[in-house]
Amino acid sequence: MNLSPYDCDLDRNPANFQPLTPLVFLARAAEVFPDRTAIIHGDLRRNYAEFYARSRRLASALAARGIKRGDTVSAMLANTPAMLECHYGVPMTGAVLNTLNTRLDAPVLAFMLDHAEAKILIVDREFAELIKSALALAQCKPLVIDYDDPEYAGPGEPIGALDYEDFVASGDPDYAYPGPTDEWDAISLNYTSGTTGDPKGVVYHHRGAHLLALGNVLTGDMGRHPVYLWTLPMFHCNGWCFPWAISVAAGTHVCLRQVRAGHIYQLMAEHAVTHLCGAPIVMSTLLSASESEKRPLHATARFFTAAAPPPQAVLAAMKEAGFEVTHLYGLTETYGPAAVDEWRQEWDELDPAAQAEKKARQGVRYIVLDGLEVMDPETMTPVPRDGQTMGEVMFRGNLVMKGYLKNKKASDAAFHGGWFHSGDLGVMHEDGYIQLKDRSKDIIISGGENISSIEVEDALFKHPKVRGAAVVAAPDDKWGETPCAFVELKDGAEATAEELIAWCRDNLAHFKCPRRVVFGDLPKTSTGKIKKFVLRELARQL
Repeated sequence: MNLSPYDCDLDRNPANFQPLTPLVFLARAAEVFPDRTAIIHGDLRRNYAEFYARSRRLASALAARGIKRGDTVSAMLANTPAMLECHYGVPMTGAVLNTLNTRLDAPVLAFMLDHAEAKILIVDREFAELIKSALALAQCKPLVIDYDDPEYAGPGEPIGALDYEDFVASGDPDYAYPGPTDEWDAISLNYTSGTTGDPKGVVYHHRGAHLLALGNVLTGDMGRHPVYLWTLPMFHCNGWCFPWAISVAAGTHVCLRQVRAGHIYQLMAEHAVTHLCGAPIVMSTLLSASESEKRPLHATARFFTAAAPPPQAVLAAMKEAGFEVTHLYGLTETYGPAAVDEWRQEWDELDPAAQAEKKARQGVRYIVLDGLEVMDPETMTPVPRDGQTMGEVMFRGNLVMKGYLKNKKASDAAFHGGWFHSGDLGVMHEDGYIQLKDRSKDIIISGGENISSIEVEDALFKHPKVRGAAVVAAPDDKWGETPCAFVELKDGAEATAEELIAWCRDNLAHFKCPRRVVFGDLPKTSTGKIKKFVLRELARQL
């Protein structure tokens, strides 16, 4: 083997090579800006020195309980200081953080806890009863730690063996945490919505989390010391990696338990919020606020949204309200946003209709993503850049997951041909911007949450009066999309939409239930397959 002179005697060593990890961002912020406010939550204020010390205390306490590299620590928490501390304290030990979706039902949560083999579970009091039900169904029996947020005054009783604040206090603020041994080490586990079966566990690594955190700061033009309002759930793709990104710029986290218009405007005005993220439902909430709820903003706030592109009327209304909207695109498997609809100055001269066409696109790759293409999944060649030829959107680079936990078959299929197959169908425009046209997996994105049409159909099929059911996405001004069910009843059977919706609410998480039910014969092909494209068009017209 012939070695280049640049390979000889020039080896990696601790002085010139360290694994990339987002943990370094908090350590640096605490060293350089120890007194700067890191977290605001109600009356609570914590500076970066305190944030770092508490995260190290958490890591120390976890290690004392035997948590080590490769163990899973699950968290059922709202957007609170504890959730931010988990994003650092858990991976400091080498363990993996599994943030649980607070909107799911007990059987799904039980599956996730078992599949992840959770050793410790930190639970917000608001979700205690739900977790109690999930644990009754689960095989694993993690150590449960209760978190009682002073900003929560609702129902719920502690169910754990330990109190979170006592647990953190037991740790060492100067704990010399090991961190990752390799940047390929897992840092977090996020579950997708199952489309044809159980949810898949998406594994993130330290390298990807580090890079997306940097990418968010660059893409969001965050500058120094941004003030970030938590309107995006931290359980969703680790809050698009913003728990780590804000530390890059030594910014301030403004925590928020619930998305309510009045409270959002109050916090934005009080703390001069500069950035926030969310699904279309958050924009709808802001725009539907009453005059008494609104507050004058200090400056234009950058709002990042994903899912379906906002209509032109919504964009105009958001601008008038003091928000600059940027459209992002990604999946759980890409750490959240990995593409951005980068706006070009020359487009400012276009008429509103032409601008709306530009804003409807998903855009170009993040600066820290290596490849974004629309490909023919059979030939693995890029489609023509004509804005018409359909293909599958594919990603390549460090923002792609390690793979699906304990599911090699699914991982191999997702990575076939050296690209991550998103399952989304789209086109590539001449200028290199992609635009989605359909979802091959029939996933409905409602309020930023993925809903499997198959899961809803399965629930409807179990109703004794239902012979056939098909569920598609229907446009919704508030949620972006909601499930619309088309139902065939059995001969002689009678049912109402309210009856079937109530049935679904008894068998599914409420946000997954159809908002509308249409009765009649289902259109089918000659081979008996339901023509969902026909139903999608009907749903758009309802």
